[in-house]
Amino acid sequence: MFFRRKGKLKKEFDDKLVHLIKETKEDLQQAKVIEGLLDDYDLDPIAQRKASESIHYYLFKEARIRRVLIK
Repeated sequence: MFFRRKGKLKKEFDDKLVHLIKETKEDLQQAKVIEGLLDDYDLDPIAQRKASESIHYYLFKEARIRRVLIK
């Protein structure tokens, strides 16, 4: 009776996780493009790319642990 909601909550949070992974993938691609377009050596875009990369890989690792399928 009380545990029927567990599957619904897992699906809801898995959907949010997939949405976040897709968002961070777009952010990572944008950061790579911006870094590639720079003429001079600037640390801010490099730091932004590394931050986006670490967030994306962390979420991807979490999805793998939770066995979420990304379609």
